Amino acid sequence: MGIKRRHWASAAAPLALALLAATGCASTPGARAEPTAAPTASGALSTSVARVCGKPAAGPTKAPAGAVPVDPAEVGDLAAKTKSNPANTTFWLRPGKHRLDPDRYAQVIPKEGDRYLGAPGAVLDGREKNQYAFGGTARDVTIRYLTVQGFVAPQNEGVVNHDSADGWVIEHATIQDNSGAGLMAGAHQRVRANCLRDNGQYGMNAYTTGGRVSDLVVEGNEIVGNNTGDWERRRPGCGCTGGVKFWAVNGADVRGNWVHDNRGTGLWADTNNNDFRIENNVLEANDGAALIYETSYNAVIRNNTIRRNNWVEGRKAADRGDNFPFATVYLSESGGEPRIRARTDKIEIYRNVLEDNWSGITLWENADRFCNSPANTSSGDCTLLVRDPHRCTEPAIASPPLYADCRWKTQRVDIHDNRFVLDKSVVTCTARCDRMAVLANYGTYPDWSPYKGDRVAEAITDKQHNRWHDNVYLGPWTFVAHDPSQVLDSGQWRGTPYRQDAGSTLDPQAGG
Repeated sequence: MGIKRRHWASAAAPLALALLAATGCASTPGARAEPTAAPTASGALSTSVARVCGKPAAGPTKAPAGAVPVDPAEVGDLAAKTKSNPANTTFWLRPGKHRLDPDRYAQVIPKEGDRYLGAPGAVLDGREKNQYAFGGTARDVTIRYLTVQGFVAPQNEGVVNHDSADGWVIEHATIQDNSGAGLMAGAHQRVRANCLRDNGQYGMNAYTTGGRVSDLVVEGNEIVGNNTGDWERRRPGCGCTGGVKFWAVNGADVRGNWVHDNRGTGLWADTNNNDFRIENNVLEANDGAALIYETSYNAVIRNNTIRRNNWVEGRKAADRGDNFPFATVYLSESGGEPRIRARTDKIEIYRNVLEDNWSGITLWENADRFCNSPANTSSGDCTLLVRDPHRCTEPAIASPPLYADCRWKTQRVDIHDNRFVLDKSVVTCTARCDRMAVLANYGTYPDWSPYKGDRVAEAITDKQHNRWHDNVYLGPWTFVAHDPSQVLDSGQWRGTPYRQDAGSTLDPQAGG
């Protein structure tokens, strides 16, 4: 990660609940926020949201023709019948709690094309004994209408599709109260209309060992309350939490999800992701940023409703005097790159509504983070532009093309036609919650770095085609450019040398 993420402050939890109550969210401890209709940039109302956990879809009450019934009264029946039947079998889990053998590694190993359908009330329960529910490398497995809970996957591992097999379809499932990640992802995976709730580390971890996940669809899910294990507190700066984490995913559509009340970040794409469309989601009341796009490329972020995020982590940073503009949408060393094939050659952020978050959008680049630098927290990874990372060393790195290609760059970011609303009385803040920013640090490290000094700060601010324009600002917004000390008013932000937000409007009194 470019910046260490801040952990949850347990002392702030009662305050956070009170603040949520003041903005129309549930105030009962343990209750979830209920989304309200939000204005879009055009002034219309967006009411569609994935309320999956409260009203999960019910599976078939009778076994479909040809399906193999699975008996919850017989321990291990699901795994045994999966093993004894051929590929492309449909299994129907009767109502009740299904259990695996008590061995920690006992799990269901599907065959290619197997389908698992849960009857109403069908639950696969790990009983805090089994680590994994479904594993193996079989392709094109389908899981529908099933609750999976109580599994104890280790950190960074997952319960469903543990081995990140390709082509899985997970729909109308409830995956809850597990350790690790509720769900892993493989190539061509479809994750639709699920409740991913209260898992110890992630709702979903889109990661595969030694490769990239491609063609991923995450649609219409409710992703809530994840990172119950509070991993950023246990391992500060690990960058290992969130509602969903994406690693090296090439091509993802993330749409129509309700991502809320997660401890830490809502959606986090980290390290060499490319070609994302993040659209029509409601991202709200996450303790940290709603969205982080880090050391990654080429994305469209549009038509999202983003509200009341980052109150815990943003406030915590401000209380300790940190002047970094901790934002609700945070782009860290990420930008558009025409040389990498995608549906866009930039990062375009438009027609979103951001309302009463802790700060807005920050574009950041760490001057000390590049291939082979000890400051690269994605250790061992290099940019997608360099085939031989060993070339990113002195003296070659100081000359073209490596000078440009060995560094993840925040470039070609186009932020337009968004609506930014801030009422400080709602957020209950007085300072440092009102910022838009484009900045970098002063390069110092390592000794052989060609990016020392303010070279990167000058590049991200003036030379890398990062632009805000045609936005609407309601409330007392301020702006940061070049480095954290350069805090600007709207006139300075629009004037020379920054020339940002042409065509935008600002009403400092309208936000509250």
